[in-house]
Amino acid sequence: MASPLPSNNAQYLENDYWNTRFEVEQQYDWFKDYSKFKHLLTPHLQPSNSILILGCGNSSLTQDLYEDGYKNLTSIDLSPVVIKKMQATAAAVSQGDIKWQVADMLDLPFANHTFDVVIEKGTMDVLFVDNDQPFDPRAEVKERVFQMLHETHRVLKSDGLFVSVTFAQQHFRKPFLLSQEFSWNVSVSTFGEGFHYYVYTLHKGRRTETDHPVPFGWPLRDLAAPSGIADSTMQHDHMDREDYLLSVDL
Repeated sequence: MASPLPSNNAQYLENDYWNTRFEVEQQYDWFKDYSKFKHLLTPHLQPSNSILILGCGNSSLTQDLYEDGYKNLTSIDLSPVVIKKMQATAAAVSQGDIKWQVADMLDLPFANHTFDVVIEKGTMDVLFVDNDQPFDPRAEVKERVFQMLHETHRVLKSDGLFVSVTFAQQHFRKPFLLSQEFSWNVSVSTFGEGFHYYVYTLHKGRRTETDHPVPFGWPLRDLAAPSGIADSTMQHDHMDREDYLLSVDL
């Protein structure tokens, strides 16, 4: 059954929309599946790592990581519908020790310094769905994005890793990620053909003077896309089928 698409992009911020969608949709992966970017992720992981996945939805990412030997997994989502379904799905294939929890990434129910790794794939992008000012987002957009990043930084251990998988280029993301209150450094890799997705790896406690804060609205010429990589603002025809991905300004 096809995924129920919202009448407007702002509905992606509403829990009722996701509950309704997850009632009928069995599985969907934003920005390609784990197999397409695992080579960029697994060099940073250890089998013993405690890993938190934000906004897991019905993606196969959690179970794919489990199959690759990463057993200490906690996956959260706002939707109780999808958490219940994912618990059942995992239990049916002997992955019952994965922890699934209804939780809000803007108000994480975990103590400080709990996780070695936090991963989000497409979840942060949802926070921009009603944004109409790509280079200097409105105050309410900035507020929720920074709240998510503050919570992520808080629950990471002192040497923890945050991984963000997105189609947003550096000139859209670095003003958030390199805000001076965060102690992580920022590295960027890409994957994909034609249209490229971005994997940001941020190691807490490793920030140096080269990871300087970046102002909103900074000139694109200061951080152009690497040669041969399509600009995400110009290549929407290569995006996934979801309509907010075709029009959201990140």
